[in-house]
Amino acid sequence: MKVLGITAAMFLAASGGAQAEVADKGPAGFEVRHIVTIDAPPAKVRAAALDIGKWWNSSHTYSGEAKNLSIDASGCFCEKLPDGFVRHMFLTYSAPDALRLTGALGPLATTGASGHLGLQFGKAPDPNKTLLTLTYDVGGYARGGLSETWAGPVDSVLGEQVVRLKKYVETGRPQ
Repeated sequence: MKVLGITAAMFLAASGGAQAEVADKGPAGFEVRHIVTIDAPPAKVRAAALDIGKWWNSSHTYSGEAKNLSIDASGCFCEKLPDGFVRHMFLTYSAPDALRLTGALGPLATTGASGHLGLQFGKAPDPNKTLLTLTYDVGGYARGGLSETWAGPVDSVLGEQVVRLKKYVETGRPQ
């Protein structure tokens, strides 16, 4: 079974001006932050972000197929499985300039952790560009320590997804 979770791959070098970091970590959790400029207006970037099955990496899904991912009108960031489903996160806030989701991604869902994923679609100096800021704050309990075990891998996986979203918006292809 493939899982939304750990990977060593991170393609931020190809993202053109991206900033990525484990912004904060402590005994109770961590925050990762990715900032990238995308060559498209905020409304287009937001629409693409919601079309998650088109750009998310299939190797970070339970089904092995990103096309099974969706964020629907009820606010479910879900994945269809052959005999069931996975509810990865809940969309808790939706506005033209931001999306906010709550939940524990991938293997974090098997721990006592929870998280808040924020996507901010800011205006860049050029009105035809978007300053995308992704943050993921994770807190709770995980055996072996939440920050020590998970901060780096989560940062890598989300960094990869930001790069894929940027490429999808700018070219129509995630890779």
